[in-house]
This record gives sequence, structure tokens and C-alpha cells, in this order.
Amino acid sequence: MSADRFGNKIDPSVGFARGRFLTDSAAEIRRMRHGQAVAARHDPERIAIFTGNPRYFPLKSEDLTLWCEEWVGPGHFAERLLEAAIGHFGGGDTAAVVNRTSAGIVATALAHAGGSPIVSLVPEGDRSHASLVRGAALARAPLVEVSSLDALRVALTKHAPKLLAITSVTSTLARIEDELIRAGIAAGKAAGATVFLDEAYGARLRPVLHGGAKSLTMGADFAITNADKAGLSGPRAGVLCGTEAPVIATLAKASELGQEARAPIAAGAMRSLENFNPQDLLDEARDGQSIADILEARWGANVVERSDLGPMVGEEDVLSRVLASANRNGADLAPAEASALVGMLMLGHHGALTVNTHGAPGGRVSLRLKPVAGALARVGGAEALADGLDAAIASVGRRLDDDAWIAATLFGEG
Repeated sequence: MSADRFGNKIDPSVGFARGRFLTDSAAEIRRMRHGQAVAARHDPERIAIFTGNPRYFPLKSEDLTLWCEEWVGPGHFAERLLEAAIGHFGGGDTAAVVNRTSAGIVATALAHAGGSPIVSLVPEGDRSHASLVRGAALARAPLVEVSSLDALRVALTKHAPKLLAITSVTSTLARIEDELIRAGIAAGKAAGATVFLDEAYGARLRPVLHGGAKSLTMGADFAITNADKAGLSGPRAGVLCGTEAPVIATLAKASELGQEARAPIAAGAMRSLENFNPQDLLDEARDGQSIADILEARWGANVVERSDLGPMVGEEDVLSRVLASANRNGADLAPAEASALVGMLMLGHHGALTVNTHGAPGGRVSLRLKPVAGALARVGGAEALADGLDAAIASVGRRLDDDAWIAATLFGEG
């Protein structure tokens, strides 16, 4: 698809249309930094996180001396980190921590593409994470995306990839069934590819919510997960685990690029794995469904897409609601800008923090509401959250032609 329903040209590197304000990654950084400034105006105890990422730092005071010492500390907790990772992934020979899951995916592409195309198995109708797209570009490797076993087999035969990446659960929480994951891994291994699982969400979401298998019990060479989403507390980091050769090669490339996690982050990621309680994820899923129930009743099931952790409303549907509130057919505003404006108003007025204010450049720009523990209560419940969203949409509708207000809301300018 080259354009959205409003005729805006889609940037294929990110999968959404840029606009007059959110023109590029630098503009997204300016938006994120302003979001951070707006969040800082609130009492931290009142911030309600709807990104699905708590990003707490779970180290204890006694961890801060030895473990956080850069030269000696990692050697003291290395075995404990490996034990926690093996338990979480269901196998593996070695583990490593990188400063972001995105960094680990980029390093994976650079370390393993080997001059051939990268084949990526993704859920039907969805796509690879932006970090794999960018990693493939940096590796000068075409990225070939497929969504079925037949298409995967064709791609493996045609392209003879050295790397097969499988995204079990995407950032929109679209999911591949375990049966297809297993078959895809087997096909990749038979074709001689190194098989990598992007399990940012899947390492917990599949086993806990769907009774699926742990990541490394299905035959992949290695996998990565976030230390700060789907029931994990943080810090923001990516945990790699698997057989030694691909993990070490990926860590080596990450270290060359300054993407490896330093001792405090690695120790925090280890604590996050150790502290994981499946009930936390079940509670998050319950709260997310209560939000989806309310928004479906108000906006319609054709607009609200349910995920395991909460509702998603596409950025184009957000702009459509904004235009409807203003009784207009169009405006010189991109859907990504409409969802960002709604996010900024929700953050400023209600302390509701979403990816629309704090998401990294190139991330999804849909309105996604994945509450962490306690977030829904902090905004007064699902009805109050929906009231705030309706008010924010109406506010954007009233200011569609006010460029100064739009810039001030997105970037704090003027």
C-alpha cells in the first residue's frame, strides 16, 4: 500500500504516512522529549502507563555495589543471569543483555545476514519490527517477509538465506500459532539458515495467555525478549539466549556498535526475569480487556481491534474520529499526527502515558492502550479513560487549522 485512505504517501521504512509536523525521526524525537517534559509535570506516582512497558529498575540497594561495578560485577552475576534466562526461554547455552531489544535485532541482522536476503516470518497481515527493517538495510540485505509455511518454503528455496527471523508476536500483538513457529523453524534449519525468534512479547504472552511452548523448546538457535513488557518490570533492555555461536556473534556486533548493556542494566534485566510472576501479565490482560469493552461499546467493534493486552485503534481511524467530531471531511493533518495529539492531551490532562507520546522513532503510531499494573485505577477506570479520549479527540477537532497550537502540543514550541 503506497498511500493511506486520506491520500497521504506511506513511508515504507516505518509503515505510516509522515505529515507536516512529524516529518522524520528527528521530529519524533522532539515529540518524545516534549512528552517526557509533560510527564515530568505530574506526580510520578500518578502517571498511568498504557504502553505495556513499566520500565522500573528492580535492583535492590545491596545490588548497587558489587553487581554494578563494571569490571568485576558481571562476572559475579553471570551464572545467575544464565539460570534466569534459561528458565525464562526454556533452554539455551548462553545469555547476553543488550541495551534495547531493537539494538539486539539490528545486531542480529548485521551479524548473520552474510550477504544474502533475510527471510522474515510474520503473522498474517502484519510486518516485521522496524528494527529488523533497518537492520536489514544496514546489512545491505533485502528483507523478504512471508506469512505462511508454503510461502516460507518458497522463500527459503529461492533466496537461500543465512538468517531466518520469526516474529511470534508483533507490537500490535498479532500472533503466530506455535504449530507454524515449529514448522517454520524446522524448514529454516533444513535450509541451512540460522533461526532467530523475536520474542519481545511472545516469550511470556504465548505461554501464559495461550498455553504455548517456551521459546527455545521449539528448536530455534536463539531468541530475544524485552525485559520491560508483558509482565516484566524493566529496565529497558533486550535479553538474548540460545546456543553459544549465534548469541556471541550477535553480542560481538552489538558491542562493536556500543549496543551492549552495561553492568547495571544487565543486572536489572536479570532481576526482572527472576521477579516475573505470570499473574502480573494476567492482571494486565484483564484490565486491557475492560478498556476494549468500553471503547467497542462507544466507537464500534469495526474500529476497535482487540489484542491480548488491550485495544488498538488505527491512526487512520483516530483521524476519522477527529474529523467526524469537527464535522469535516478532511484536514491537512496526517493520521500519525492526529494520534500523537490525542496522546499528548491524554498525558497532559490525565497523566495517561502512551506510545503516542513516548514511542521511539519508527514505532507504531496507532492508539494502543496496554495498561501496566495499576494504570487503569490511576485514571479512574475504563469509563473515565474513554471520557478523556472522547474529550481529547474533540479538542483536536476544534484546532485542526491552528498550526501554532499543533506545534505547541506536539513539541512544546511557541
